[in-house]
Amino acid sequence: MSKEIRSVMKNFVSNSTESTRMFSSSWLESLSKVHFTVPLFLFIPTIIYFVWKGFTIGGLTTSGYILCILAGLLVWTLTEYVLHRFVFHFVPNSEWGKKLHFIFHGVHHDYPNDALRLVLPPSVSIPLALLFYFLFRSFVPVVYLNTFFAAFLTGYLCYDMCHYAFHHGNFTNPILKKLKQHHMMHHYTDADNGYGVTSILWDIIFRSELKKKLE
Repeated sequence: MSKEIRSVMKNFVSNSTESTRMFSSSWLESLSKVHFTVPLFLFIPTIIYFVWKGFTIGGLTTSGYILCILAGLLVWTLTEYVLHRFVFHFVPNSEWGKKLHFIFHGVHHDYPNDALRLVLPPSVSIPLALLFYFLFRSFVPVVYLNTFFAAFLTGYLCYDMCHYAFHHGNFTNPILKKLKQHHMMHHYTDADNGYGVTSILWDIIFRSELKKKLE
């Protein structure tokens, strides 16, 4: 990534609650915006379904069930980190690539307070959920799959809700307060580090911690 591009990503353009129009097509533009409650309506029933399916298939001990949940949540935090760092922050050299990057993530860094571009729209989240389900199904034994995937989706939903809240809420809880500070520093101070949103674990492991330490 060039120094010029990094500079653009570090310096937000606007604190406006609305961002620039991205598509000339009104239909495409509408698909790029979503109210923060939409993922709740889409994925809470989906999570409940996979929890029920996990119980229906059976075969898991209590400890196995707990491990599946923990594994699903942990894998989500890694997925969140990898997507944010290596996909959303990858800026190609071509002009069309830069435009694509802006659509996927650049617009969020330029207009971080646009409430309608803080959670993944269904046009992105549903295909990604299907992709990960079939990926996991290819190697996770069926006895573990449904519970694991329910936890993975729960991690994603927590990410979406936390991301919205970090941009629009204030916290007294020390953990949430630190996570918000971490994400705000990623936006306003050091866009080349601090990629974790719901966890800073992978930033520590992969040495992408924020240069300025959290107080």
